[in-house]
Amino acid sequence: MMQNSLDILIIGAGIAGCCAAIALTQKGHRVRVVEKQDAWRFQSSGIFVYANGLESLKKLGILEDMLAAGFAVPEGRNAYYDHTGQPIVETIYPTADEGRIPAILGIKRAEMHRVMAARVTALGVPVQLGTTVAALDETADGITVTLSDGTTVQADLVVAADGLRSATRAMIGIDVAPRYTGVGVWRAVHRRPDALRDKIMMMGPAKRFGIMPISDDLLYTFGTVAEPKDSYYAPADWPRIMAGRFAEFAGPAAPFLAELSAQTEVLYTAVEEVVLPLPWHRGRVQLIGDAAHASTPFMGQGGAMAMQDAVVLAEALAAHETLEEALTSFGQARLPVCAFVQDVSRAVGEAGAQEATGDASARHAEMRATAQEKVDGFYGRLKALSEAAHFRQ
Repeated sequence: MMQNSLDILIIGAGIAGCCAAIALTQKGHRVRVVEKQDAWRFQSSGIFVYANGLESLKKLGILEDMLAAGFAVPEGRNAYYDHTGQPIVETIYPTADEGRIPAILGIKRAEMHRVMAARVTALGVPVQLGTTVAALDETADGITVTLSDGTTVQADLVVAADGLRSATRAMIGIDVAPRYTGVGVWRAVHRRPDALRDKIMMMGPAKRFGIMPISDDLLYTFGTVAEPKDSYYAPADWPRIMAGRFAEFAGPAAPFLAELSAQTEVLYTAVEEVVLPLPWHRGRVQLIGDAAHASTPFMGQGGAMAMQDAVVLAEALAAHETLEEALTSFGQARLPVCAFVQDVSRAVGEAGAQEATGDASARHAEMRATAQEKVDGFYGRLKALSEAAHFRQ
């Protein structure tokens, strides 16, 4: 095992970067973060994190604060409806730690990052905002990082957590671009009625519309639909376009679609993924999170995978004699987990996008017969893969 603590520079202060800063500092490493934004600003709307991601947050020491800032869905219940509002089936997602960790947490993204940033600050990790990396020069003894302000940093390891369009990925010679999936996601934040406490998924023809509580007083809605490649929509038009895209959805969706206006927080993003073969590192530079394995959102696992990356990377460094061994083993451990999530999520998205209009009774009958079995099978397999990917100290 490596006896010395390392000087580590993390590029990016999103979910992966903040979690890595926490995990690595807790293991005794000297960590510094650079972030291209000039202030702590993060995309609005919400995110949901299933129990496997919440287990990582517990290891990072921020689970309780995260639970206080978000909304844990009672009993992990997901209620499915068709687009007219008729119920189809309910599924129950698994808890963790013998029920002490809830099955699903919804939280506003800004609140998630507030909790993470507070922990990073409390650990004394310096964060340099408004800064990018201009050059990486590796030697036998370390790596010299030239920052955009002209200063240099000496590091033993660089962790690139700079997202889907990672500049670091290209800088180290990995020529893999994000792949557009043909789907766009529309999200909006609304007030939460007291009675709305479940995660809701509504199944339309070639469209999906979800509703997720994210705090005691807020929820967010999210809809997926096919969008042309390279589509651009002016942000001022997002509320009107979102309302139009999902106008056929009634039932639970109707009041939220009806209230979309210029005052509503709405966000549109094109769904892209990054499929990257091993190794996920070059020399002393390690990619994590979306920079290495951005996934489509249909299984709700993107954030959890970034959180697990951080925990497992810290474990790998503690479990191996050399940096090269640790980084190689990290990739070998994480690829099966992340590829499984990517493959299942992609298949779910593609199946939904290819549905035709017309009678959906066969789809609904299949859901009633198999939905819970599919949930149990996915999370059982994910748990087995994840447990195999942890390093014993």
